[in-house]
Amino acid sequence: MSEKELEKPATERALALRQRHKSKKPKFRRQESWRYKRVSEVWRKPDGLDSKMRKKMRGWPKSAEIGYRGPRVARGLHPSGYEEVLVQTVDDLGKVDSETQAIRIAHTVGMKKRAEISIRAGERGIRILNPLPEVKPEEAEEVPKEKEAETEAEAEEATGKKEEEEKRS
Repeated sequence: MSEKELEKPATERALALRQRHKSKKPKFRRQESWRYKRVSEVWRKPDGLDSKMRKKMRGWPKSAEIGYRGPRVARGLHPSGYEEVLVQTVDDLGKVDSETQAIRIAHTVGMKKRAEISIRAGERGIRILNPLPEVKPEEAEEVPKEKEAETEAEAEEATGKKEEEEKRS
């Protein structure tokens, strides 16, 4: 290893190593997925009796094997270097270490509880991997020009009708 790599923390080195391994790894495709539309590319182990891919014959795509596995230190880490923890309630935040772990709020959590979890996580300095989208006050208050024109036209019609009624009476 070079001196620059030794200066980095272990997780950063492991993530860099995982990225290097991943770049050399082939894309594993399901056998015959390129031939038939009905067969998706999602990996399935070839198990046919005379399967060329199972027999690892030359000219056929590579199969997924243990040798393609990433470095042990980097397994289960998010690309940011944090370990992912799934959170469903506010109480789950008590088990999270903000130095090494980041939270992912479960998709079943509603907006009210999600907002509360994100506030508490911010207080404790915990990183959220799927945060709430920030709404800009300018965007929330802006009314599209078409809507403005419609409301102005409606207002003019209402005043015109009032004037007509006053003229009649």
